[in-house]
Amino acid sequence: MEIKHQSDGRRGSFYLEVEGSKKAEMVYVMAGPKKMIIEHTEVDEELKGQGVGLQLLKKLVDWVRNEEIKVIPLCPFAKATFARHAELRDVLN
Repeated sequence: MEIKHQSDGRRGSFYLEVEGSKKAEMVYVMAGPKKMIIEHTEVDEELKGQGVGLQLLKKLVDWVRNEEIKVIPLCPFAKATFARHAELRDVLN
């Protein structure tokens, strides 16, 4: 599973593409040079229950750690996943 990242500097997403179609996406907006808000996560019905959302979040966390960005999870999925995974919480604002 190859998760990709796209960004225009202000908005972006981590996503999974299958045969040229986005099947899962975690969307964020930058709230300053070193602060990000996770707005929304969506996973296609056929992929639900396979841990795809968690993989999107882990990829995002790896990226923000490298960039020294803090995260505000407004997305209910991201917020709940951070609550279940203490090892990811160091990036929270």
